[in-house]
Amino acid sequence: MKTARVKGAAKEYRIGKILCIGRNYADHIKELGNETPERPVIFMKPASSVIGEGEEIVIPPYSSDCHHEAELALLIGTGGSNIPPAQALGHLAGYGVAIDLTLRDVQAEQKKKGLPWEIAKGFDTACPLSDFVPAGAVADPQALTITLSVNGVKRQDGSTGLMIHRIPELISYLSSIFTLEPGDLVLTGTPAGVGPIKSGDSVVAEITQVGRLQVSVK
Repeated sequence: MKTARVKGAAKEYRIGKILCIGRNYADHIKELGNETPERPVIFMKPASSVIGEGEEIVIPPYSSDCHHEAELALLIGTGGSNIPPAQALGHLAGYGVAIDLTLRDVQAEQKKKGLPWEIAKGFDTACPLSDFVPAGAVADPQALTITLSVNGVKRQDGSTGLMIHRIPELISYLSSIFTLEPGDLVLTGTPAGVGPIKSGDSVVAEITQVGRLQVSVK
């Protein structure tokens, strides 16, 4: 069982659905040569893909091109469906740092065939995740800096203010499709600068006011 912890709180949340948003930063869309979507692009990771601070990423043998994607993670604290955007932030228990690992070669092959992406996105260790800070500790979740470094070299440096679909809109939209439950996570997309990682690398993702996450690649 994978759990999410909010700093300073005794309660732990059993992780349920991990709902991920693709193509939510314009510069990232451009670097991959994708089209800008009208609505949020949604995919899912299983809870079994989560690892924590100091743990190891294991790249599956069926891929030779694993990429990092640093993201702001949302932890649902109060469930609901068809949540109005104006009420959406009130359903959050906390904010965390996540790394959405993507097997880019596998994803490209799946997309070419018109097949789902899960084997490129949901493998074991594909979702490094920090502990969460209480939602009330973040004054404006759309004004946070996201960075990611590999072996001390900065690769990603963006702001949550650059999201195409903002957080209240994402929560509202997701809740119109899936009933959101306490312990569900939302990964809100990644800014530009994604790139490959390999065995022996040290990966550090940081988000201002939220935290820092360091993992290594086996």
